[in-house]
Formats: sequence, structure tokens, C-alpha cells
Amino acid sequence: MSGASRILANDIDPIAGMAIRLNCELNQLNPFPILTKNILDLEQDKWDLVVLGDMFYDEDLADSLHQWLKNCFWTHRTRVLIGDPGRPQFSGHSIQHQLHKLIEYSLPEPTRRENNGLTTSTVWDFQP
Repeated sequence: MSGASRILANDIDPIAGMAIRLNCELNQLNPFPILTKNILDLEQDKWDLVVLGDMFYDEDLADSLHQWLKNCFWTHRTRVLIGDPGRPQFSGHSIQHQLHKLIEYSLPEPTRRENNGLTTSTVWDFQP
């Protein structure tokens, strides 16, 4: 967030919004706006960078999100980074043909146990 002129966090879960605020406090960051409406349903804004994580857990959501991300990229030249722990809905989605792996992380053991055997998480660069 260093150097960003504008930041918007988005999660439809208000508890996630509270977690974002707490994370800002813990990391001594100035709070920034948090939108708890589905951003996919709103008029698309111009963003230089969209960072999202673990959003391809549902096929319908994945399809809508894929279209939204393509619109961001082609309309505003938005860079898109996607983090995903290798869920089958993501691994089998058509977006895979438009991704380039940046880095892969091993998940800590407690996270592996909580997530049904998922062992890594990968950051992808979306390039349609």
C-alpha cells in the first residue's frame, strides 16, 4: 500500500471488514475505505492494481469474476494478481490459460489441516 494514491478493500462479509481495520491498526497503517457490497455488481471503476485471494471457490462466482477482471484489464489496463490455494474450481477454470505463476508458498501445517489437504498457495499474474 506504500505509494498508493487510493485504496479500497472489498469483502461482502462485514466481519472481514472489521478484520481489515484491525490489521491496519496492528500494522500501523492509516485506515482506508472498505466496501462491503459486491463490487462485481457496481459500475466498474479504474484501478491500477487489483489483488484478490481465494475467490474461485464457486463456479458461478468464478465466471462472473473472470469477466469482471477481463473488463478491468482491457478497459483500464489494470494489473491483476490472484492468490489461490489450488482449489479444484480454480485449477479447472478457463482463467488458467490467462495466468502466469509468480510465486508459490507452502502453507503452514495448521492451515493445511483446516483446508482439507491444500498444501500450497500460488500468486498468479492475470494476462488475458
